[in-house]
Amino acid sequence: MNRVQELIEPRPITERPLRLSEREAPTPRPDEVVLDVAACAVCRTDLQIIEGDLPSRALPLVPGHQAVGRVRSVGVDVSRWQPGDRVGVAWLGGTCGVCTRCRTGHENLCDEATFTGWDHDGGYAESMTAHADFVFAIPPTFGDTEAAPLLCGGVIGYRALKLTGVESGGRLGLYGFGASALLTLQVARHRGCEVYVTTRSRTEQTRALEMGATWAGSYHAPPPIELDAAITFAPAGFVVVEALKAIRPGGTVVINAIHLDTIPEFPYDLLWRERGLRSVANFTRADAREFLTLAAEIPIETTVDRYPLADANIALDRLMRGEVDGAAVLTM
Repeated sequence: MNRVQELIEPRPITERPLRLSEREAPTPRPDEVVLDVAACAVCRTDLQIIEGDLPSRALPLVPGHQAVGRVRSVGVDVSRWQPGDRVGVAWLGGTCGVCTRCRTGHENLCDEATFTGWDHDGGYAESMTAHADFVFAIPPTFGDTEAAPLLCGGVIGYRALKLTGVESGGRLGLYGFGASALLTLQVARHRGCEVYVTTRSRTEQTRALEMGATWAGSYHAPPPIELDAAITFAPAGFVVVEALKAIRPGGTVVINAIHLDTIPEFPYDLLWRERGLRSVANFTRADAREFLTLAAEIPIETTVDRYPLADANIALDRLMRGEVDGAAVLTM
């Protein structure tokens, strides 16, 4: 049998919408692997799916898209992976592979893309299936629980950093300082950037400075110097406006959020002089492989709060309240 945390109907996390259930152990389709999950990190996107901020695509549903474990079995068409291989499963769960976007390196924008823990069951489970072409080798540098947060916050933060165009020696702003920003800071510092962090939490401001940030302050306290680029991690539209106020002409603000509330009206002068505003949508498999290799080289440090699978509702509730230290990770 396979124990899972199952969502039947989206509801506020305070109502404990996930229920611990038992299902038959999964079997792979010809192009899939079955993974015995060791750890699955908890993401704000999971919370948005569970509470209905993102519309349901499949119910009942097992959430989770940052799973690490070992391959138990493979489908008849799978040759790349063998039982016992340690791999990770991330947000991007499949694409059509034939559209113009897929063929030109933009598979993250494929109209037929499917997503782990949204279109199909994810990693809040003792075992799960995944398309064999959309799982990734995990560097031995990392333990299972330490590797899990890399598979969403890490990869998406890495893509967002690339989209800013900031170069070595550049000044980068990070707006919000949760698990993804903490990982992005480490990559930016490795590349020689000065990093300026804004967050309402004094504890997070202190941690940012300890991790090598040049400056840290609140959302409404402008950085002491003009920035070359910024990434917003907080799912609040006013933060985007604050970031635009801080960047130089020609700079870019990248919005790292799958769901964002309304961006307030702001004067055109904040966008004028070729300032750029763009979103980051998902990631490509190339992004994931590049980032995991780089994460092992640095090596990136992850901070995790561990919870047993049975406490998934509690972990999500603490995430919603801002009480998670680093990344919450479910262990099986």
